[in-house]
Amino acid sequence: MSAKRRRQKRASHKLGMAAVTLVVVAMLCVLSVKMSALRERDETYAAKESALVQQLEAEKERSMELEERRVYVQTKQYIEEMARERWGLVNPGEIIFEPGE
Repeated sequence: MSAKRRRQKRASHKLGMAAVTLVVVAMLCVLSVKMSALRERDETYAAKESALVQQLEAEKERSMELEERRVYVQTKQYIEEMARERWGLVNPGEIIFEPGE
């Protein structure tokens, strides 16, 4: 091989290496941008998940309270309280004392 041909091979080899390096750098840039976008989306989803978990806990607590209320509403004590408060009813033999004005 002649010296001219070796120089041309080296030059094309360097040019090829530069092109490969440029492609790799471009891919790294694109990947870093995509990764940052995915991180932001992940943070958004994590915040939504946290809010939904809190909402779920609140709804579970509310459901328990409603169940307790449902059970209480079916008791004799509740029925008597409502009869006294709303309709002024009393049990037989009961005497109601009202404060004088």
